[in-house]
Amino acid sequence: MAKKETKGTDQAVQAGLLSVVTTVDAGIRVVSPTGEIDQQTSEPLRQALDATAPPGPRVVADMSGVSFMDSTGINILIAAHRDLAEAGGWLRLAAPTGPVLHTIRLVGIDTVIDCHDTLRQALNT
Repeated sequence: MAKKETKGTDQAVQAGLLSVVTTVDAGIRVVSPTGEIDQQTSEPLRQALDATAPPGPRVVADMSGVSFMDSTGINILIAAHRDLAEAGGWLRLAAPTGPVLHTIRLVGIDTVIDCHDTLRQALNT
């Protein structure tokens, strides 16, 4: 079962081998998953990328803590990108690790979703 902790604007959710922390930076939601994204661990990420969550539909996914991502993660990112765009916002990816960047490039997500080397770059673009 998922564990949820709330402190101010920070929210952490953990399930299996994936934890997700959500913060807000200058009105942009920053979703920071840590661990592995696969079919069994992906629900906290799916929830954190919800287009209707506050503060609005502008989201940066800080991928620096993700060690593995399968097609489940790819599908979540594509769906979130679509939903956020339909809500008038966007999804940007920041600092993907080597294995995750390889998957992103292999599937071509980097041609659809803006990818940045650092979180700061993603926030300031």
